[in-house]
Amino acid sequence: MRILGISAFYHDSAAAMIEDGLIVAAAQEERFTRKKHDAGFPANAVAYCLAAAECDMADVDHVVFYDKPFLKFERLLETYLATSPRGFSSFRMAMPLWIKEKLFQKKLLRRQLGKLAGSKEWVGSLLFTEHHLAHAASAFFPSPFKSAAVLTMDGVGEWCTTSIGHGRDNELEILKEVRFPHSLGLLYSAFTYYTGFKVNSGEYKVMGLAPYGRPLFAQKILDNLIDLKDDGSFRLDQRYFDYCTGLTMTSPAFHRLFGAEPRKPESPLTQREMDLAASIQAVTEEVVLKLASFARGETGERHLCLAGGVALNCVANGKLLKKRIFDDIWIQPAAGDAGGAVGAALAAWHGYLGHNRTFDGRDRMAGAYLGPAFDQRDIEKRLTAAGAVYTVLDDDQVITRTVDALVDEKAVGWMQGRMEFGPRALGARSILGDPRSPRMQKTLNLKVKYRESFRPFAPSVRREDVAEWFDTDADSPYMLLVADVLDRRRLPLGPDEAALFGIDRLNVPRSEIPAVTHVDYSARVQTVHQDTNPRYWELLSAFKERTGCPVLVNTSFNVRGEPIVCTPEDAFHCFMGTEIECLVVGNCFLRKEDQPSHLRQDYKEHFELD
Repeated sequence: MRILGISAFYHDSAAAMIEDGLIVAAAQEERFTRKKHDAGFPANAVAYCLAAAECDMADVDHVVFYDKPFLKFERLLETYLATSPRGFSSFRMAMPLWIKEKLFQKKLLRRQLGKLAGSKEWVGSLLFTEHHLAHAASAFFPSPFKSAAVLTMDGVGEWCTTSIGHGRDNELEILKEVRFPHSLGLLYSAFTYYTGFKVNSGEYKVMGLAPYGRPLFAQKILDNLIDLKDDGSFRLDQRYFDYCTGLTMTSPAFHRLFGAEPRKPESPLTQREMDLAASIQAVTEEVVLKLASFARGETGERHLCLAGGVALNCVANGKLLKKRIFDDIWIQPAAGDAGGAVGAALAAWHGYLGHNRTFDGRDRMAGAYLGPAFDQRDIEKRLTAAGAVYTVLDDDQVITRTVDALVDEKAVGWMQGRMEFGPRALGARSILGDPRSPRMQKTLNLKVKYRESFRPFAPSVRREDVAEWFDTDADSPYMLLVADVLDRRRLPLGPDEAALFGIDRLNVPRSEIPAVTHVDYSARVQTVHQDTNPRYWELLSAFKERTGCPVLVNTSFNVRGEPIVCTPEDAFHCFMGTEIECLVVGNCFLRKEDQPSHLRQDYKEHFELD
C-alpha cells in the first residue's frame, strides 16, 4: 500500500511516500524550484516521490495533508473577532486569499494532484490530519523506540502550539496541549524579528548569535512576557506582541520594555542583540526542560521524541540530553513543517488504517537520505552540458584526491548519493573543509557562503570517534545536538585573549579544531555512520588516517538565501559562483582552475549582480 504525505501552502512545502509503512522517499519543494522556503503545492517533490516508488498517482492508495484548513480558518476568525477592531488591517489582507483559495484546499489539492495524474481532478482517497499530530507522528513512528514520550513545539498549527503525547507500538495519544496565542515558537520568532532577522528562517541565526552574549534580559522576559509554570505550561502577555492582529511580531509595548525599536535588517550587530539572543535562548531552554520533565512524569517513559520547529534548536536539545531527564532522545531530522509530510503519511498508516509498527530498534529515517540521486552516467551528461571540465576517478581516487584538497585547506563541494531530507546537509549535499584550519570559518562564511561572519560551522565526525573529541557519546546523525569540545582538545588562552568579550572572541582559536568550535566551546555535532553514508564515512576515515583527526567541517551546499543544491547542475553553478576550489559529484572531480575562463567570468559577474 502506498500513502503520499503532503505539507504545503504555508512554508517549506514537501512530499513524502511510504510503502507498507516504510518511508521510501521525501523531499522539499524548494530544492527543485530553487525558491527558498517555497510554500506552493509541491508538484516537483510529489513527482520525485512517485518516480522513487516507481508508480504514478493511480497507484497511490491515500494522499494525506498535514493540516486541517477549516480549523486554522476558525482560529483566524476567532482571533480577529476577539481583538476587533485592532486586527482589521491584517484581516483585510488575509481574507481574500482564504476565501479565494485556502478555504477550498481540498478542491485545490485534487486539482493539483490531477495534473500529475493527467486528469482534471484526482478522485482517490484524500485525508487530512491535524498539524501537531503530524509532527508527533513524524517524531515517534520512525524513531528507534518501542514506546516514548513525544514533545512537539512550533509557532502554531490549527490551534495547538505545543503538545505532549505518548507513543506505544502503533498508537499515539496527545495528552496535553498549549494553544494559540501562547507559543514558544512565536516567542522565539518575536526576538528573531526584534534582532533584525527574518521570521521562519532567521531563528537559527539567533541561536548562533547567543553564545556571544549574556542573558541579561532573561529575567525581564520571564517577569513580563511569559508566565511559565513548573509543568512547562505557559501564557504570553499579548500586550507585548502584534502577531495576532498586526503585520509585525512585536508591539510598541515590547519596544518600550526593551528600550529600542527593532534592529533594521542588515544593519550592524551590537552587543545588545547578542545579549537579547542569549536571553531568549536561555528562556527557551528553561521552558523545554520543564516541558520534558513534565512529559517524563506524565508518561513514565525513559525515551523522548521531538518534532516541530523548536526541535531544530540543537542547543536546547543538547542541554536536554545532558540533563538526563530521559535516557535518550530522538529528533525528527525534518522537524519543521516539511517533516509534516512524513508524519501525515505515517499517522494515516498507523492511526487511520491501524497497521502495526515494524519495530527492530532501528531509526526508520535512513539517515534522512531520502531525496533524489543521480547515477554516474547522468552526472557526466549533465556536467558536460553545463560546460564543466572534470576528471572521472575510481572510488579510491575520489577519496584520496578529496583528502588532498582538504589538507591543502581548500573548500570542497561534495555531492554524493541521495539528497538529505530536512534543513541540514549531512554529507550528501555538503561543503567540506579542514576543521584544524584557523582560517576556515572566516573563509567559508565570507568567500563561499556570503553570510554573516559570526555564524558557526558544524563538525562531522565518525560515530566511533565522537567521544574522543566531544563531551558526548550519543548518536547525533542529524546534526541536531550540541555538545562541548572536550577539555583536552581545547587550547589555552592568553590573558589578552581571555579578556575579550562578545564578537571580539570570534577569531581566537579555541581548540585543535577551531573551525567548528564556537566561542563557548560548543559544536553542533553530526555523527557519521558507516551503514547510512559509507562514502562520507570512508572520507572521514581517510582524513583521520592522514591527519589523526576524524572530523570535517560540514556546511550546507548553498550560498546565503538559496536552497541546498539538488542536481549536478545546481552543484556546478554554486561551485562556479563562489570560491569553492574543488567539486566532487559522484566520481567526477572538478578543480576551479580547470574551468573555462569565460565561464568563470560569467558566474563571477552573475553573483556580483545578485
